[in-house]
Order: sequence, then structure tokens, then C-alpha cells
Amino acid sequence: MNITADSVKQLRERTGAGMMECKKALVETKGDLDAAAELMRKTGLAKADKKAARVAAEGTVAAERGGNRAALVEVNCETDFVARSDEFQAFARELAKTALANSPDTLAALLASSSHGAGSFEEQRRALIAKIGENISVRRFVRVSAPGALGTYIHGSRIGSLVALEGGDEALARDLAMHVAAVNPAYVDAGEVPAAVLDKEREILTEQTKGEKKPPDIIAKMVEGRLRKYLAEITLMGQPFVKDPDTTVEKLVKKAGAKIVKFVRYEVGAGIEKKQDDFVKDVMDQVKAQDKDKGKGPDDGGPKKH
Repeated sequence: MNITADSVKQLRERTGAGMMECKKALVETKGDLDAAAELMRKTGLAKADKKAARVAAEGTVAAERGGNRAALVEVNCETDFVARSDEFQAFARELAKTALANSPDTLAALLASSSHGAGSFEEQRRALIAKIGENISVRRFVRVSAPGALGTYIHGSRIGSLVALEGGDEALARDLAMHVAAVNPAYVDAGEVPAAVLDKEREILTEQTKGEKKPPDIIAKMVEGRLRKYLAEITLMGQPFVKDPDTTVEKLVKKAGAKIVKFVRYEVGAGIEKKQDDFVKDVMDQVKAQDKDKGKGPDDGGPKKH
């Protein structure tokens, strides 16, 4: 059977699979484009591998909790439409449940595991790619155990946070998890900030004071004062509490006789570079290509000039 290059091209555009896989599918289905596309969807592996290079910066964060333990996972896809779908959300929830129940050491171990007798999560991921038509990746997961109260908070499925306390109660832990989700601190307190970060910030602040005509000792005090302000901004304990800006998180925690042991915050797509489509450029490129085709001469298939 003669399979045309155009039918292979159409199938590639519909499935995202490679040329040879598309040609093979067309041969098997006797050139039926719809049947070939359906066959490619059922196999799915070629599409999953092909689309793995596409940016998946949308997605969801899911949390699962049991007693004083909780798990948080981030699963990514390409569009918000897919991120909100029931199947995608259910996949993320099952991952979180399994991460909590099985305590896998690595992401690979989590993907190799399964739940409810289904295939591995890696197999489920590939099946979702084949069905939905988007790249889907499981980016990260974490488990947290608290010696005291544990707070979990999910904001709109895109931001999730966990806060483990020593002492305190559930209400305080949840309020702190909400604060972490909203304000995004980098460290628990100043003691956690790496020396390299402090040295770099001190260097920047010192450079900023070079134009100020003040004695060196005054300059040094100004730098240290600004450094303390910087630390208050990036540390959880130093920040004004989101529900009561007149008090700091440190004062709130001390008043409750509690201690923050650990916090985790996941935000969908954080740190992933999203592709910015240039619509105008794409249109202009197409116009230029069409103009070039119209201007073909006698040697390249265009109209002959007399």
C-alpha cells in the first residue's frame, strides 16, 4: 500500500509521534488516518517520549495527611485546562496517598509503585499522556513528620504548604501553613540562612552606602540594620503574621509555647521556564514563507517569466 507523505505529516501533527511510527500505524490501518490516530493513542509510548521535551509548567499540588505525618506532591502538565481535569487531579491525589503510605525514598521509587492493583504510576502517567495529549511529569514530593501539631494548606490547587511544630495546636499549625503559602519565606529563622547568603547581602548593602557621607562606624551600623530588615523579610520567624500584621510569627509562636521544626512550600511551576509564544512573529514568519513560495522562479517550480 502506498502511504503518502502528506498522510504521514497529518498523523504526526495529530499524535506528536515520530515519522516511522506514524507510517507503520498507517500501514497497519490501511491508510485510515482516524484509525491510525486511535492506534497511536492506544500504544501511547511514542507520543509520551516525543512530548517529554515540551515544557510542563502548569499542574497541581496535592497533599495527603495521616495523624502527624503528611505528604505533598507536585504534578505538572502543559495547560491549566488539563490541570483542572478530574483524571489529572485524581492521579495527583493517588500519588500523594501512596507517597504517605509507602514512604518511598526517591521519585523513581514512587513512580515504580502502584495503588489499588493498577499499573505503576509511571505506566499510568504514560497512559494519561496518550489519552490527554499533553506532556505530564511528576516533579517532586516530600514527606513531613511533626513531633507536635502539623499544619497542611492547599491554595487553589497551585500552592501547597506543610508546617511541623513542636508543641502548639492544630489551629496554629494550619494558620502558619496558610502564612507560608501566602508569604513564601525562604528560611525558618536567621540561624538557617547560609553564611554565603549573608555575606553577599552585606556586600550589596555596603556598596549601596558608598555615596553617603557618614563616618565608617555609622555606615557599619546602617548596613547591619538593613541586614536585619532583610533577614526579617526572608525568614518565617521574622515576618509579620499574615492574619495579624501587628505581630510577628516569632511572637505568635512563642506565645503559644511552640517551636517551628520544619516547613515546606510547593508552588506549581516554580523555577520552570515557561515558553513565551510570540504570536506576531509566528504570523509574520508564515506570511514571509507564503510570499517566498509565490515568488518562485522557473528553476524552482514557480511560474516562468517571459
